[in-house]
Amino acid sequence: MTQRLDYRALSPDGVKGLFAVQPYLIKALPRPFLDIIWIRISQINGCAYCVDQHVKDALQHGASERKLHHVAIWWESPLFDAQEQAALAYAEAVTRLEHQRVADDVYEAARTRFDERTLTDLTIAIVAMNAWNRLAISMRKGAPA
Repeated sequence: MTQRLDYRALSPDGVKGLFAVQPYLIKALPRPFLDIIWIRISQINGCAYCVDQHVKDALQHGASERKLHHVAIWWESPLFDAQEQAALAYAEAVTRLEHQRVADDVYEAARTRFDERTLTDLTIAIVAMNAWNRLAISMRKGAPA
């Protein structure tokens, strides 16, 4: 797959703006928790570049290979605690936005596991990853060989 446009070179200020939230999120939410959320969103969206990058990041931040293999089937895996499960369900709901909404039960499950600020930060992390995925996918930025 050939990348369509080198968006980083063509719009460095735009890309810089898009990525400006990342340092805040890395401070606000623990790693590799954040990486696992970003991996799942990238799997749903089919962003090979982002899956590859965030798997590398998660390994670097201490996630086990086994847990990373289970991200795609998190709801059946014993490796994710209740907070991670709520975050993954919420990330899937926000990413898919079925019927233009996040179901109340999914939101309430996340709301019971996170305080208001953390849930807001998690939502920003989910929305940001969806934006990054869409940029990489639309420009055909594939995973490195």
